[in-house]
Amino acid sequence: MAKVTGLGGIFYKVADPDRTRAWYQETLGIGGEWGAMFPWSIEAGNDAYSLFSPFKASTDYFDPSSAAFMVNLRVDDLDAFLAELKSKGVEVLGTQDEEYGKFAWILDCDEVKIELWQQAGPAPAT
Repeated sequence: MAKVTGLGGIFYKVADPDRTRAWYQETLGIGGEWGAMFPWSIEAGNDAYSLFSPFKASTDYFDPSSAAFMVNLRVDDLDAFLAELKSKGVEVLGTQDEEYGKFAWILDCDEVKIELWQQAGPAPAT
């Protein structure tokens, strides 16, 4: 039987796609003609994974964004990445450490909440 093998992409509407692509390129260092493209690979020492996860409509987890979605981006060194973002004037909304990784949150230029995640340890058993 055929199966889904992973997240293919996140697509969303913005007023000015060129401005948004430029913000991601200049601020987060990701981009390309169609946006950021991330090849799948096994990161050193970890079984890399992504989540496709629904939340209740009443969640406040995406606040202060009013968007109905949030983007989670993997990073290899959260502390260093946050230092770079702060040097560019990006406000960090918060940080949190969990057994499965370190997290931080920012807003992009369109007020979409971005969760930055540095995975800790192997992927959970499925």
